[in-house]
Amino acid sequence: MSTQVMEKFDPGEGSVGLVETQFTTLFEPPHSLVLASGRELGPIQVAYETYGTLAPNRDNAIFICHALTGDAHAAGWHSSENRKPGWWDNFIGPGKGLDTNEYFVICANILGGCQGTTGPSSLNPQTGEPYGSDFPVITIGDIVQVHAALVQSLGIEKLLGVVGGSLGGMQALEWAARFPEQIQSCLILASAANLSAQGIAFNTVGRRAILADPQFQNGRYNDEEAPQYGLALARMLAHITYLSEASIEMKFGRRLQDSDTFAYDLMRETEFQIESYLHYQGRQFVERFDANSYLYLTKAMDYF
Repeated sequence: MSTQVMEKFDPGEGSVGLVETQFTTLFEPPHSLVLASGRELGPIQVAYETYGTLAPNRDNAIFICHALTGDAHAAGWHSSENRKPGWWDNFIGPGKGLDTNEYFVICANILGGCQGTTGPSSLNPQTGEPYGSDFPVITIGDIVQVHAALVQSLGIEKLLGVVGGSLGGMQALEWAARFPEQIQSCLILASAANLSAQGIAFNTVGRRAILADPQFQNGRYNDEEAPQYGLALARMLAHITYLSEASIEMKFGRRLQDSDTFAYDLMRETEFQIESYLHYQGRQFVERFDANSYLYLTKAMDYF
């Protein structure tokens, strides 16, 4: 079992090559998923990718849990024209850390996301319109239940390991707590057993930036009029937390972006290099992520 190869393409030694995202539907009513909140959700579409070959006795599977704004595309390429590899391509592949000559690696987009798995931007089957703010509040436990059902649907009874960083690390911990008999090991990176008060505080301010954007419209915006300003601001704030004070000093310091002297211009957007970096991250983010998903997923982190 492996993700289907789409066309002839030689990306070089150590790559899983061309892959495509697969989709499956789980929790079809009346067997909907009962969420931690007590609400039910179903059906749930799950987007996932696999790399390597599942062993005959199905004992070599490793599940990758992506971080807050990640997706199922962890390794390889989607086409020979699009040479942007998966977000963990350096770590997944023949001879790499997660050696696909030995392991069958699975990565799936999370519940509440916006990259193929059911989330706020998905169509509500009861209304035919995007869920928007009608999407139920979810938890890390709800996310893991969906992925556990995916693994079961692939005929895998026990995972060799679960790997994740940040929000993905929270998922890995939840796997260990909720399904201890179904996993053999966990690898947790840059995560914790719960989100700190400071983490909740940063998430709160980020969500407030989105909610205060006039384009948010109570979560019922469309793609053409999305709350991009608020989402970009939330991303800028988050990126400050992704770097330590020492790394920010080393990478940017107080260096100016395009000049050797101060501009003395309050309206100038990017005078310092650190300002340029943050604005760039905000602009890039709004092109690929949904504001409602950001609200729901950061809230799920708060509840962990």
